[in-house]
Amino acid sequence: MTTARDRARAELTAEIADLARAQLATVGAPGLSLRAVARELGMASSAVYRYFSSRDELLTRLIIDAYDALGAAAESADDPTAPPVERWVAVCRAVRRWALAHPHEYALLYGSPVPGYSAPRDTVPSAVRVGAVLGRVLGDAARAGLLPDAGHRTTGVVGPEAAGLLGGDHPALDDAVRARALLAWSSLFGAVSFEVFGQFTGAVVDAERFFDDAMAALAGLLGL
Repeated sequence: MTTARDRARAELTAEIADLARAQLATVGAPGLSLRAVARELGMASSAVYRYFSSRDELLTRLIIDAYDALGAAAESADDPTAPPVERWVAVCRAVRRWALAHPHEYALLYGSPVPGYSAPRDTVPSAVRVGAVLGRVLGDAARAGLLPDAGHRTTGVVGPEAAGLLGGDHPALDDAVRARALLAWSSLFGAVSFEVFGQFTGAVVDAERFFDDAMAALAGLLGL
């Protein structure tokens, strides 16, 4: 049973995370400070450490929250009744929309590494949620007979965790197909990162159309 004390702790923990998230927009992840959060809350820094034992623990919370929000956006965009290529592009569009709406949180996930911080394994389940949606689109297409039989080529470049994530086991999904799926997954975030971080400035005149065409091309690479 949740007590009033538990609820109060959860609310204050969430408030600390919200203030830290706001810090990302002003000082960036390297400048994140529990002491600064404490000042904004009007609390002694020692009191904040009862909720997050270190800056790294707070960073981990922000990273997991951001990955989960991005993953939820991707999952909500997937319509299993739509054709595979439409599903693929819709999920990719959702990733782009979220990134453009939350650039500082996106930068925390896919920008420069934070000096002195190493993300723990706790972040992995949240980090792969987008990949799992893309893998589901690919796997559903294979099971519906919409991908050619790949012939079970083994390349030795795709690990078992990625193989399970990217569509599961099916004759149309061998290592070569999964390697292309990993390429497509990473290319999605490459395109989004180029746009979020301003790398397309002067090169792309219609970012939305460019993105849609690129994601459709990636779907074609996979045979969707």
